[in-house]
Amino acid sequence: MATAAHREAGHTPADVPSGKGRRFALVVSRWNIEITDALRQGAYDTLVQHGVDPADIVQEWVPGSFELPAGAQFLLARGGLDGVICLGSVVRGETPHFDYVCQGVTQGVMTVGLKYGVPVIFGVLTDDTMDQARARSGGALGNKGVDCAEAVLHMAALKARC
Repeated sequence: MATAAHREAGHTPADVPSGKGRRFALVVSRWNIEITDALRQGAYDTLVQHGVDPADIVQEWVPGSFELPAGAQFLLARGGLDGVICLGSVVRGETPHFDYVCQGVTQGVMTVGLKYGVPVIFGVLTDDTMDQARARSGGALGNKGVDCAEAVLHMAALKARC
């Protein structure tokens, strides 16, 4: 629930801050591209909808989800970004590979964000089936790329206020 001071400032938890004048990057896994490109499009469209100039959205592709943290780090090392969204899709298989990839990516995304002091958003779907991934990338359960774009806008605004 929003505090009285927060409401007086005209903010509620549902408000999505403007991204006008801010620069963001989308780092997207090529693995499961049907899913990741849908996530990318949802994130991109949402950033633009909230005032980010398309010229201020950097889009880079990496081979798989495991490479997302390194891709984010490469971009952040160049400077000039207000946030990065890492988008991937890992679908459970018959081996423990799923667990290792998911754990590594999760830790890596968090570490890069803390290292650079810039919001780095975890937008990796970790599903049991491709049908579940489709449902979360523009299907019946919405598009998690949209949620990630809203999250990066919130976090960039928070950083600017701090």
